[in-house]
Amino acid sequence: MSNLNQIINRLVIICGPSGSGKTTIVQHLLSNNPKLKFSISATTRIKRENEQDGDDYYFLSTDEFKKKIEADEFLEWEQVYTDLYYGTLKSEVERISKEGNMVIFDIDVQGGLNLQKQFKEKSLAIFVMPPSVEDLKKRLQRRKTESAESLLTRISKAEQEIEHAFHFDHVLVNKDLDKSFATAQELLDEYIKEDVNDNPSD
Repeated sequence: MSNLNQIINRLVIICGPSGSGKTTIVQHLLSNNPKLKFSISATTRIKRENEQDGDDYYFLSTDEFKKKIEADEFLEWEQVYTDLYYGTLKSEVERISKEGNMVIFDIDVQGGLNLQKQFKEKSLAIFVMPPSVEDLKKRLQRRKTESAESLLTRISKAEQEIEHAFHFDHVLVNKDLDKSFATAQELLDEYIKEDVNDNPSD
């Protein structure tokens, strides 16, 4: 881990409950900041029709995922639901960092907390907060991808995740998307500015 810590430049960690809008904010930051590169997570969930392996996720079987855990190939990983794993491969973060870029994560809250704990001095951790749990429920219902049971599971999980918001560097309440875009960019600009001030060129 110490070698990887030396290789890593800076990490931008974006977390929030499912439906909070974190993925949309990450995509906006990526499209406007060429030095930001997305860290593709590994998962055991089933690939959706419009997804590509190695582009959206690294899709692994449960056995493949567990073997990588045993081989210490993950920077962080977690079991989100029964037999549903997500994780960040060390090789992914190393690849992006060696190219001289800054890694951005769209990641589960627990995974984000794990990364922040490991790289506190090198990370900017933002929690994307829905205006309310009721608003979040409406957003998830509009997706029309959740059964009644899975919707209840996601809402329950979101309520637990929101309790961890204060652990993050910043909480961004996503009530108006354009304002959230602007706020996220301001936080990133300030973070980059701090890095330049801490490490002035000779």
